[in-house]
This record gives sequence, structure tokens and C-alpha cells, in this order.
Amino acid sequence: MKFVLYTGPHAEYLGCSIRKYRKHRTPGNPGQYQGELMSDNEFSIEPEESLPPIAVEELPERMREATAGVGWQDLMPVQARTIPYVMAGRDIMVQARTGSGKTGAFVLPILERLDPNLAACQALILVPTRELASQVTREAENLGRLAGVRTASLYGGVRYGPQFKALEKGAHIVVGTPGRVLDHLLRKTLKLDDLDVLVFDEADRMLSMGFYPDMKQVQTYLPRRKINTFMFSATFPAHVKGLARQFMQKPGFLSLSRDHVHVTDTDHVFYVVPGMEKDRSLTRIIEVENPSSAIIFCNTKSQVAYVSTVLKRFGYDADELSADLRQNAREKVMDKVREGKLRYLVATDVAARGIDIPEISHVFQYDPPEDPEVYIHRAGRTGRAGAAGVAISLVAGNEQATLKKISRRFDIDMEERPLPSQQDVETIVSQRVIALLEARLRDRDTLRLERMQRFVPLARALAQLEEESAIVAMLLDDYYQQTLHLEAENPVQPTRSVAVREKDARSDRGRQEGGAGRKRGRPPRRRK
Repeated sequence: MKFVLYTGPHAEYLGCSIRKYRKHRTPGNPGQYQGELMSDNEFSIEPEESLPPIAVEELPERMREATAGVGWQDLMPVQARTIPYVMAGRDIMVQARTGSGKTGAFVLPILERLDPNLAACQALILVPTRELASQVTREAENLGRLAGVRTASLYGGVRYGPQFKALEKGAHIVVGTPGRVLDHLLRKTLKLDDLDVLVFDEADRMLSMGFYPDMKQVQTYLPRRKINTFMFSATFPAHVKGLARQFMQKPGFLSLSRDHVHVTDTDHVFYVVPGMEKDRSLTRIIEVENPSSAIIFCNTKSQVAYVSTVLKRFGYDADELSADLRQNAREKVMDKVREGKLRYLVATDVAARGIDIPEISHVFQYDPPEDPEVYIHRAGRTGRAGAAGVAISLVAGNEQATLKKISRRFDIDMEERPLPSQQDVETIVSQRVIALLEARLRDRDTLRLERMQRFVPLARALAQLEEESAIVAMLLDDYYQQTLHLEAENPVQPTRSVAVREKDARSDRGRQEGGAGRKRGRPPRRRK
């Protein structure tokens, strides 16, 4: 059954997520969205010129053999809906959460498009973590075993040897994190000349891990012809949609999520936290979210001072803005914010009134406001001018009731996320540090690489001695704290450093291919 709903005046209000609306507006009426009601508990959003779902018995022979080989009796909903678009070669963004069967949704149809006789990378799947790389690789190996498909898994923190061997054998599918994939492209152990399919799996997590510069540099190695690109993400806020615009050509949007269909620029999120551990909960959330810039709102001046002190002691680039500050001190803080030299601003509503900072990516509400209207003013600080926007509330005890009242009053669809554990933070930070260090290693010239060799024996010795692990942990912690004070790169509009690296990469490729790129070290010729 098809239906059309008019979104009304609240559709774009504050960038609220709208449930059960099609992403593409109805032709002739920009205030309407379309969707398809599948059942009482399911809701599907389809692209324009939608394709019907496919059943397992309707699959091509090679794909039917693959499903039979792993014992699949039926396709999961995301697979039945996604596979027709992949087979048709249409770029598409798919909203799908972990555990929905999304890996099979892109691996299975990729098998049909591969040429097993061509010993080259024909499908590249980029993922945010080594765990996901291993999981996708296992599923690709299981599904492609009967077809003779070879797979390589590339991620950091492990030896290069097995990865070299997998690529030398002519892997048809390459699964990897952007940083390690870029390493192999630079080493020329991986080539993408025969690439046909590019997949971004968990694109939102890849951006939060800081992989955007690596992803853009990988893009310079893609063939200069049309390749099919598919993007899977749990959410599609503005920064993910910005990534899609840079890598995809007029993609469709498909979602089977009954909870959150994001069609605007601001996500409204809340975490239920222990009342006595709000400060530690905030730091964990910041580690996972990894905002490029943020305002953290508190209800009182004393809370502002406390939260600001906690963040500074933890190593974050933070400062406070309260009514107690003298005018010259306030101006200095605001100048740092506007110039991008301050990442986290902790403030009361009174202090933040009247200031306009368009590039704020996140708003944290350490204390939910007593006045519902204040929530609107706070959350409205983010998601401006097409930028990514996330409004996050920390609630404890009775504060949940306050947030529910705000949600009902303004018809805001709020998403609850589980509070990250300490192990979650350790895993994410470790993987982020590996990605940052590998990127830094790639930037070293020959002389610095030679100089660095004197410390290789010491590094091996420290790694083998458990009692010396504190030294290594201290060095890694110091390095990571330095990165917290660097300006995060915007995935929607690349910073100058990203653009420079892209230009250098293109220039390097031009020289490798016999182009007329200028040699390094030689100054540009001056005009007379």
C-alpha cells in the first residue's frame, strides 16, 4: 500500500528526524514524502523508480549456489531490497544497522559481477575497524568459495606479509580500513585499474574514526571511469550525505529502519547515564563521537567551571564561557572559537545568548534545560548551513521525563544510544591511534625513515617486556592527547590540508604515469 503524507510546518523544524517519510520529495509538491507500508512493524523507504524485492529462488545461478552453500533458505529484508539495485548497477545509500544482514546484501550480488579468471581487485570494501574487516572477509570467503573468488583483508596493527601474499595471488575482493588500503596503494602492492564496485560499510563510523583524509586520498587512485558505489550506514546525517555526494553519482536512498529515517541535517540523541558519573560519561561519549567542534551546555556557572576543568584535566582543548568572565576574557574565548582554535566550549545559556558560530558540529546538553524552549535554542546551534549536526543530551534519573516532554512538545524523534563502556572507548581509541600513526608514517621522507631505524631495536624490546608497557602506553597517550588539540577535518568541505594532500597525490600519480608533474624540491618558475 502506498501513501503520501504532508510533513507540515515541523518537517524542517530544527532539523528533526522524521519517521516514516520518503527521503525524495513527491514531484510537484516539495512538502510531501512517500513511503511504502509493508506491515504493522515494518517500514520501507525506496528510491525513485524503485525496484521490487527479490526472492532467493529468483537469484542468478551463481548466487543461488552461494546461498545454498552457506545454508540460506531465504533472504533477509535488507538483502531482498538491496540486491536488485546492486545487480542493476545503481548507486545507492542503504540505512541498515549491525545485525540486519547488510554484509550479504552487498557481497552476494558482487559475486555475480566478478570475473574469476581476472586475477585483480574488482571490488573494494572499505570498513572502519579490523573486526568488521575480518567479519566481512569471512562472509565473502564463505559465499564465494564455490565460485573460486579470492579475498584479501587489509587492516593495521598486524604484519604486512600475509596481506602481500593475498594480493599477489590476485584477490578479487579487497576488504580493508582506509589507512591500510592507502598504504598498499602507495606501495603499489594494490592496484585498482580493474575496479568495478566500491562499498563503504558503516560510513558514519569511518568518519568518526577520522578516516576522511585517507578516504579522499584513496579516491585519487580510483579509475577515471564510472564505477558503482554503495554506501551502508546506520544513520545518514549531513556529514555522511556529504561523503556520498563526493563519491557517488545521484545515489538513491533505501531504508528498512523502523526507528530512525534521517532526512534532515540534525540528529537528536540522548544517553542515559549514572547521576554520579556524568563527567566520566561525557568524556566517553566525546571519545566515541569525536566531534570536530562542540558547545557543552550546563544550567549553572558552577557546573560550567567544573565540566571545563574536567575536560582540560582529561586533555581536551576546552574553555569556559560564563557570565562571571570579564568582557575581554569573553572576547578572547570567542575569538578562539571563531578562528577554529578551540574545539570545546562549555557555557551557560545566558553566556551563549547572542553568539553565532556556524561550524559547530555537536551540541551537548550536560544538564537538560528546565524550559523546553531552551532546548530548541541550544540544539539550533548545530546543523547550520548544511553542516553536520548532532544534539546530544545526557540524562539521569528524573531528567528522562523532562526530555520526553520536550520530545512530545516539539515532535522531535530522539534516538537513545547505549552508553559506551570503557572497553568500547579503549577499542575505538586504539584503532584511531593506529590510523593516525600510519598516516604520519606515510608522510615521512627517506631521511626521517632512516633516522627512525635506530629506535627499532628499542621498540621491539619494549614490546616484549610487560613491565615496560607503561612507557609505551605513556608515549601513545601523549601523542593522542596532542591530536585532541588539532582541528578536525570537515568531511563535508575538506580543509586545506586535505586538499593539499589530494593535490600531492595526483601530482605523484602524474609523475609515476609519465606526466609533467613538477619535481619535488624545485621551486616554481617565476613569471617575468
